[in-house]
Amino acid sequence: MPLPDYYALLEVSSDASLAQIKRAYRRLVRKYHPDITKQPHDTHIKRLNEAYSILGDRVKRAQYDVQRLEEQRMIIMLELLQQEYERQKQAQRKPKMTWAEGMVGFVRELKRGMQDG
Repeated sequence: MPLPDYYALLEVSSDASLAQIKRAYRRLVRKYHPDITKQPHDTHIKRLNEAYSILGDRVKRAQYDVQRLEEQRMIIMLELLQQEYERQKQAQRKPKMTWAEGMVGFVRELKRGMQDG
């Protein structure tokens, strides 16, 4: 299961300071608080709390960043493997040259060799 993007959830960049994260968290909690908006945003508030609990703690944030980088690395590796698989599949489908093309090329080279020699 992919990791949630807590940075996007809190609308901050991945190099945001703890003060910026705290400010963004407070702004978003106020924005989505049920007493202010009169609409239930319980799940969104819970996700904001989870994001802040991870990104607001230096140790948890470092662990999260490592997990996130590892996940991105795995995605890139899988994409590269998929591209290589597709490339090999394409190479197997199309022969480099047909038998007739090979014969035409052979005769052409034979004639060229006879003219030079």
